[in-house]
Amino acid sequence: MRLVRRLPKVGFKAPRSKVLAPVNVSRLDQFSDGSMVDEKVLRDAGVVKGRWDGIKILGGGDLHRKLTIHAHAFSGEAKSKIEGAGGVCELIVRTPAKA
Repeated sequence: MRLVRRLPKVGFKAPRSKVLAPVNVSRLDQFSDGSMVDEKVLRDAGVVKGRWDGIKILGGGDLHRKLTIHAHAFSGEAKSKIEGAGGVCELIVRTPAKA
């Protein structure tokens, strides 16, 4: 059988690729001032739904509260907006899976 017929026709993905859930900074403004926001809190609030490998905070919108945010990735603009509001960005480091 020819190689063309053996390869998948619709979007296969790399086995080690990770897909992060995008969350804009404006969505974080619903939490109380001084609170700690992580993946569990975001899922309980309904901000993140579905199956994702992690959370990425993006810079869309404004933030007016001082929050401590734990996420897998931050955009540069999001980090500056969070720290400008007096908050803290803490990066969650993923450990590589053992093969």
